Amino acid sequence: MKPRPAARPSGAARDARRLLRPLEAEIVRLARALVRVDSVAVPPGGHETAAQLVLRGLLKPYRLDVEMYDTGFLERSRHPYVRRDRRYAGRHNLIARLPGQGRGRSLLLSGHVDTVPVGRDPWRISPWSGAVRKGRLHGRGSWDMKGGLAAQFAVAMALARAGVRLGGDVLCESVVDEEFAGCGGTLAGRLRGDNADACAIAEGTNHEVVRATRGGHFFDVTCRAGDPMAYFSKKEVVSPAVPAGRLLGWVDGWARRRQKVRRGGTYRDFPDPAPVQVLAVEANRFDRDVPWSVPLVARLRVYFQFLPHEDVGARVRDIEASLRAFCRKDPFFRRHPVKIEPLVHPPLLGHELPADHPWTRCLHGAAARVLGARTRLSASEWPCDAFLVQREFGIPTLLFGPRGAGSHNANEYVYVDSILRTAEVYLAAALEWCG
Repeated sequence: MKPRPAARPSGAARDARRLLRPLEAEIVRLARALVRVDSVAVPPGGHETAAQLVLRGLLKPYRLDVEMYDTGFLERSRHPYVRRDRRYAGRHNLIARLPGQGRGRSLLLSGHVDTVPVGRDPWRISPWSGAVRKGRLHGRGSWDMKGGLAAQFAVAMALARAGVRLGGDVLCESVVDEEFAGCGGTLAGRLRGDNADACAIAEGTNHEVVRATRGGHFFDVTCRAGDPMAYFSKKEVVSPAVPAGRLLGWVDGWARRRQKVRRGGTYRDFPDPAPVQVLAVEANRFDRDVPWSVPLVARLRVYFQFLPHEDVGARVRDIEASLRAFCRKDPFFRRHPVKIEPLVHPPLLGHELPADHPWTRCLHGAAARVLGARTRLSASEWPCDAFLVQREFGIPTLLFGPRGAGSHNANEYVYVDSILRTAEVYLAAALEWCG
């Protein structure tokens, strides 16, 4: 049975709408300005600072306590989720603080400003246009997650403009290095002490209050075989391209097996609760500068997801043992062993916050009053850094964000009206939680 939102006064929702109405044009302007800035981050680096400078500039009229800081100190940290293959120096987080009166609970509103690349598929509208067409804001990062980021900072803007000081502190942060399973910006904020009694991350949830996320393990399987000098000779030309098809079969077997995993409550209704996906298959490329030749290297990129209750480390060991056992039984792979290369270590974990937790009841209740009683309490279809905030630092964490589509693909967009409604939900929740 889906829990009902906690009964609370409706005044917070009315106050949120009243405080935000004069800022609606400015909130949309902020979202569009962020989308227009290229803040792509591809490991090992990223160039997010330009977007943080835009954000800082648009916050300046509100006289907020805003700080930009370099995340390079992560390189000296021994925390296990510091990715040693990444560069952090020169990449800046931004945080705005609204100090409370010292007699209420504090709240952290967190979002990432980095984006994935635009990709190779064509865009109908430039990914950097920030164009609004038929109520949709288009561009890379519009839904993931600059629209949600603008909605969160709108909370700080509205409170500062009205001179409202809540009982507890409100922190709004824009972090770097979330994409490609990074977690770096989020980790930097927590390690330097920007913590609170509750946290919400503005992923694009289509206005669902998400209380659980999956874990994720990404790895490459590479096989090298054959002698390049054997091509155009009388020798046998050995290639792993066809045997790699059998590796795809091994992945498919795991996909079927994972559909039978114990689901728990939050993922009970998901048709594929713990997906196993092939992200890339490579032998030779089709590019014109590649000679017509038999490929001597084949590679798969595989992605396993895990449910919040699972022991991810144990499951990863099971998967690797299974692959080695499969290869020992295959004559080709016995002669030409595969190499297993994790893309990120340690892997991402899942997280779950109870439906009856006070923060769940608060945010779900605020969403129901702003958006309507049918607002869903749900679980995510992907991993993110929520687990780091909750499991590593003990901060109860939820996800909530605007409606849109196209994340990590061409023609990404977010609905403009949903950015404004997301801001109302966040402000109503802050008034109740902190006040």
